[in-house]
Amino acid sequence: MIKKISILVFALALFSCNQQKEAEATTSLTYFDVKGYFGKEISRLQHLNPEVDKTVSINGVAENKTAKITDWTKELTIFVNADINKTSWKGSFKATKQDGADIYTSDSKKIPIKKISVMQSGQKVDRIEIIIDNKNILYQSQDTLTYYPDSLYMIKKHQKIRLLNEKRYSVIGKLK
Repeated sequence: MIKKISILVFALALFSCNQQKEAEATTSLTYFDVKGYFGKEISRLQHLNPEVDKTVSINGVAENKTAKITDWTKELTIFVNADINKTSWKGSFKATKQDGADIYTSDSKKIPIKKISVMQSGQKVDRIEIIIDNKNILYQSQDTLTYYPDSLYMIKKHQKIRLLNEKRYSVIGKLK
């Protein structure tokens, strides 16, 4: 009988520890939840299935196409990957407010995401702009990601690889 009670007490203690860790994990976001926001947007867009007028440009040569995006996760991966709530980056971003926008900036050379600007009206996000800067001995690139919910997403990339010509890419998707 004592053995059964001990097992029950142990199981309850283990269960309560797991609940506490789960609660801590959901409240540990220091900055705007980029990953969570775009996860919700991906689900919403997958459900809405809007037509997109998409323009892809490489070094000024553009191609335009109207299509339905079948995989929004793949389409918006670059936005999801701009998550600044990584444990190792905690305290690396300076949060400020400017002209109604929440702005998160980092000067760390180890962190490629340099700036995130989130413009909101109440709880509704109006615009998100993300600047990513990658540099090393052989490679240098700067990405500017802009997202307007229900309207437009834009990815602009400027890339320079040593011994190769500079390249400029852009992807503009206008939701219909």
